[in-house]
Amino acid sequence: MCWRVLFGLLLVVLPLVSFSQSPVFKEYGTTFRIGDQQEWAAKDLKDQHWQKDLEFVPNGQIFWSRTKIDILKAPESFQPYGLRLEVYGEYEIFWDGVLIGKNGNPGQEAELPPEGELWTTFSIPTHLTHKGEHLIAMRLSNYYFPDHVDIYDLKIDYYNDLLTERLIQNSYMHVFAGAFLIASIYFLFLFLGNKKEYPMLIFSISCFLFFCLTMTHFVRTTLPIHYSLHVIRLQVITSLMFGISFLIPLYFSLQFPYPKWKMFVGIYTGVLLYIFFIEHHFFDLTILTMVICLWIFSFGIAVYGVCKKAKGALLVLLTLLLCVFIGYTVSFNLSLFTGFGLILLNMLYLLSIRIKEQRLAYENSLVQSTRLRLELLKKNIQPHFLMNTLTSLIDWIEESPKKGVLFIEALAKEFDLLNQIENETLIPITQEIELCKAHLDIMAYRKEVNYTWEDEGIDPGQKIPPGILHTLLENGITHSMPLEGNRIQFKLIFEATSDHKCYTFLTFAAPVRHEANTRKEGTGLRYIKARLTESYHEQWELNSEPVHHGWKNTIKIYV
Repeated sequence: MCWRVLFGLLLVVLPLVSFSQSPVFKEYGTTFRIGDQQEWAAKDLKDQHWQKDLEFVPNGQIFWSRTKIDILKAPESFQPYGLRLEVYGEYEIFWDGVLIGKNGNPGQEAELPPEGELWTTFSIPTHLTHKGEHLIAMRLSNYYFPDHVDIYDLKIDYYNDLLTERLIQNSYMHVFAGAFLIASIYFLFLFLGNKKEYPMLIFSISCFLFFCLTMTHFVRTTLPIHYSLHVIRLQVITSLMFGISFLIPLYFSLQFPYPKWKMFVGIYTGVLLYIFFIEHHFFDLTILTMVICLWIFSFGIAVYGVCKKAKGALLVLLTLLLCVFIGYTVSFNLSLFTGFGLILLNMLYLLSIRIKEQRLAYENSLVQSTRLRLELLKKNIQPHFLMNTLTSLIDWIEESPKKGVLFIEALAKEFDLLNQIENETLIPITQEIELCKAHLDIMAYRKEVNYTWEDEGIDPGQKIPPGILHTLLENGITHSMPLEGNRIQFKLIFEATSDHKCYTFLTFAAPVRHEANTRKEGTGLRYIKARLTESYHEQWELNSEPVHHGWKNTIKIYV
């Protein structure tokens, strides 16, 4: 199964790792100079004394940049080349000294409102794009971020291709993001139906954060963004990356729990917070560092899961290794979204395994519940119980008809209560106590022993599985002898704390065999344990032990 899923992931990834067409240009280094002279746009200007880097341009001053370009092949007929830029600033752009576009108002940013876009595409006249050497000159000002002086992205290709490339890419990414949004909503509703399934909640939040990350990253073709607002976009992306980097290892920690996992998750969270706040203004470095930390921690958890032969751990391990291969094959942005997509698909696969196990457990519980209901009826309507009860009833009717009628009424009451609870998984504690008292009335007529019942601290709002106190009561009657005065007393005590509820059932009587320190586990105790497991899974504890006054049974239910 693991290999089939991995093969499916490869089919998703391979189209993304295809090779792009050969470039049509070659870019050389860029030089800079503060000042403003129109002749600096000329192609033949001697710029060997210009600076290769500018660290700071204060007060929105105008500066120029010059970038030499080689066009490797001339464009085809009626298909002009275009130039796509990502530059911090407002600028005018010249190709071989000819103005081909303007983005904003360079040098006037302090007086005028922000204008222009961070990502722009310009058409280059066909007669200027012959094969050979060319020059891109830019007249810029960077009023809002004077320490961000660079051309962050420059690409030359067919103009129509540049316009449609990102539209097509964004269309696919929006569909991609929409799938994770739907998954997020679906698993959120599943969690609301079962609020103990925290992996579902974590997966839902992770899918939603990934949806937001995808939409924020690819918003550039949907909404025009001025470069002064770009830092807000980067802060949102970094914050979303922090959330994803925290949730994915937390999810794997819950799926493949390891010793002291809470402590390690706490340490990992501290490392992420340090990276997020200390390197916060170096957005690319912060994101890359968080991704590396996510991979290392998740890889360690997956290795532990594989060693423990946990279901799905091997697939997670192979997917993380596949993400490394993708990272070395394609660009960082594409590898980031592809890797996260594959990891989230792994998380979905682990959830599907978990849901399948829960469904099988539920189906088994239905069978178990039916068997327990039959066991409850069989335990109380067994032939020797009926025979002894009817024999006692005949005797009472012959000796005292009035008491015989009371005996019949007590028997009818117990059977009526049993009929009410036989199909229930949990019943009110008051109903269980009423069943116990009805049984004591019957046994008092049968054995002519003075049985008394006492309870303390009972919360009428509590519920318990049907018949468990009734079973303890039967065991107390069967394995005990009356005290002086021909009496046996039973007492139920309820206590509740912040982490558990406790029922203490005491029997005040003389044991049948004083030499026995413990009782063998019979049908009754097995019934109690099965009922507790059905309702509370493993969140319970049952202790049964002799004490000086008789017997003590303690049931703890953890909350």
